[in-house]
Amino acid sequence: MTAAILTQRLTKSYGKQRGIVDLDLEVPPGRVFGFLGPNGAGKSTTIRVLLDLIRPTTGHASVLGLDCRRDSLAIRRRTGYLPGELSFYPRLSGHETLRYFANLRGGVQRGYVDDLCRRLDFDAGRRVADLSTGNKRKLGLIQAFMHRPDLLILDEPTSGLDPLVQHEFYHLVREAREAGQTVFLSSHVLPEAQRVCDMVAFVREGTLVAIEDVGALAGRAIREIEVTFAAPVPAAAFLGVSGVTAVVENGAEASQGAGSSTLRLTVSGSLDAAVKKLAQFEVVTMTSREPDLEDVFLALYGDRMGHAGPAAPGAVGKEDAGHVA
Repeated sequence: MTAAILTQRLTKSYGKQRGIVDLDLEVPPGRVFGFLGPNGAGKSTTIRVLLDLIRPTTGHASVLGLDCRRDSLAIRRRTGYLPGELSFYPRLSGHETLRYFANLRGGVQRGYVDDLCRRLDFDAGRRVADLSTGNKRKLGLIQAFMHRPDLLILDEPTSGLDPLVQHEFYHLVREAREAGQTVFLSSHVLPEAQRVCDMVAFVREGTLVAIEDVGALAGRAIREIEVTFAAPVPAAAFLGVSGVTAVVENGAEASQGAGSSTLRLTVSGSLDAAVKKLAQFEVVTMTSREPDLEDVFLALYGDRMGHAGPAAPGAVGKEDAGHVA
């Protein structure tokens, strides 16, 4: 099965400045692939190389089984692209802009264009010069989706969109995947990737940090559980319990009586062992905070991204009035 995107030791340097370094990336067809990292990580540079808008310093890249340099025109015929920075003819209306792109591409159904305008709440009768940043983004999304390409390359697609339009965009991405299209989505917003992506790659300072299946990441989730007991329970009781990586004592809870106590557990992966241990004590209340993708990623790769990772297994602390000793 031919990869939708394949790079091998792909490097782009801007003189002494770093763009991307030895990037090895494989995007399977028919998936929604998140390409994630902070601003300046090299995401847009990678996309521009894939579309032959800039040339790599070293390395090789192919899109849809075609060489990015030799077959760039054929690749663009089969690709819908939303750049991070949009530039349209300011005097044209939205209708005229979309008609212009449709005539260049061919094979665009007018009814589908009208449907995209309706779903994204875009007024195509207004001139581009009069459009807000968010409405220009909508116009860019419509021109990327309107010819139903084999591959969608979307650079920060929801930047400037209001929440309702973002929600509709997520529906469009899911529909594209169901139709067999591949979506390569660049973003610095981890919760967005968690919502729509099947796989995610993390980049920092031009270097690939990790590639993960979103479902697999969820299975390695880091959860915080806060438990109030009817009687004092020492944090040390949870040392060595499988999956428990840290325990914090909150001390007595006035609302539950002087004899009560509260522990906050950090649990990685399965909760089974922690729950069985908790069952040995009289539990008054228990709350669990489900992690988002950002929590999981920082816990797994924080040291490689310049952030603190999870506490060492068996770490125990005490908290008094909000301060950890």
